[in-house]
Amino acid sequence: MTQIRARTPAPAGNERGQADGSRPRLEPRSSVRLTGRGAVALLFALCFGTQLIAAWTGWGTLAGAAFVCGCGAITYYTRTDGVRAVVVAPPLLFFGGAACAQLITAPGTFLAAEGTLVTLGTSAAWLFTGTALTAVVAVGRGYRLFFMSALHIPGRRPEGSARRRWLRRR
Repeated sequence: MTQIRARTPAPAGNERGQADGSRPRLEPRSSVRLTGRGAVALLFALCFGTQLIAAWTGWGTLAGAAFVCGCGAITYYTRTDGVRAVVVAPPLLFFGGAACAQLITAPGTFLAAEGTLVTLGTSAAWLFTGTALTAVVAVGRGYRLFFMSALHIPGRRPEGSARRRWLRRR
């Protein structure tokens, strides 16, 4: 015997069909969704490409501005289960892109290391802004930080290691 359930209309005033009392999440309306690994790879390619262009042309601001825009867009279009990887990766990906670009464009290894450190020093404000934007967009999409998910709320079963501690207490 097959049962067919009819769709229930969304409650009034809630266009996304969420249950009453839940906060709306920031979700993209397009069909483009990135996995966590795909988002990390795309952000690395963006950092590497813009660092190469900046090394050849001397436009360091281009690399920083592209990094900030890329952090926001990639966090917005990543699937919810891949956001954790995207939140922690931006500074490391910028460093990796800068180091690879300097190894290609610098005449020697020591000059490549020096150029990487100078790039990181001059781009510190861009790095901070991009990382903060990533965290803000992720929280807006419903990502809970570790210390928020580990809090004990009566009537709620925690997940992961907090769940194991909760089960030992019982």
